[in-house]
Amino acid sequence: MELRTLRAFVEVVRQGGFSQAAKTVFATQSTVSKAVRQLEDELGFILLDRAGHRSTLTGAGEIVYRRALTMLAERDDMTAELDELRGLKRGVLRLGLPPIGSSVLFAPLFAVYRSRYPGVDIRLVEHGSHRLEEVLLAGEVDLAASLLPVSDAFEWQPVRCEPIEVLVAAGHPLASHGRVALKALADWPFILFEAGFALNPIVLDACARVGVTPTIAARSSQIDFVVELVAAGLGVGFLPRMIAEQRAHPGVRHLGLTDPGMDWDMALIWRRGGYLSHAAQAWLDLARAARGEPDGLPSGRPAASTDG
Repeated sequence: MELRTLRAFVEVVRQGGFSQAAKTVFATQSTVSKAVRQLEDELGFILLDRAGHRSTLTGAGEIVYRRALTMLAERDDMTAELDELRGLKRGVLRLGLPPIGSSVLFAPLFAVYRSRYPGVDIRLVEHGSHRLEEVLLAGEVDLAASLLPVSDAFEWQPVRCEPIEVLVAAGHPLASHGRVALKALADWPFILFEAGFALNPIVLDACARVGVTPTIAARSSQIDFVVELVAAGLGVGFLPRMIAEQRAHPGVRHLGLTDPGMDWDMALIWRRGGYLSHAAQAWLDLARAARGEPDGLPSGRPAASTDG
């Protein structure tokens, strides 16, 4: 049973005949008549009494007419609901964000997104980058923020690249230096983030490249606590420059690092070949605009490594 035949039948009843119905559905009278006959043949009942110039409903026709009105109304409601979704009058954005950097990079976007699309429900998940990649592959979120490089399982759009700085106590022997090498930090313990934070491998891999095996004094999932531990002289910490500047502390100094590969390169990622909702596409467009790039769904670029 096709909706177009139901529509033709309903219009014949509404308009009181085939000729007027044909004008309403923008078809010929013979096409409308054929559609109604096809519906009758399919159902096995005569639906219209075609006596004279006016057609009237039979008993079966009354049942089909009532049901057809409901079915066509449901179809119209479905179309309207999809149009609302396409126009972002409603929908869901499932977004995964890491604890480090999200307040700086994404909080401003939330305000703009909410003002543009107040009907979209934003469901936020917070984890370290590695865990976010897992939940993204599992389909639990539409988009996630993660550090590059990522595996070929993902497409990505750049957000921000910042150099990583080392944090030392104000009384540290290196505090007056503007830039240092990782080898110069070999004698001091490190304060790192909890396992699963993608900043840790960047620091530790860079240490391995220059032959430094650091002592880990403490781990934390809280940026402010890491800064306080550094200020207390427990060890040295590491943060992307923009976040270190935001967490300025009178007892802490920020030093640049001369070693290559010490960059915090944040991107928005999604499953390669996966479906992106209109809500997710709108978030990507907004993030692109924040970078000064034109709107439009990007073609994400895979990176070479899985060390996200």
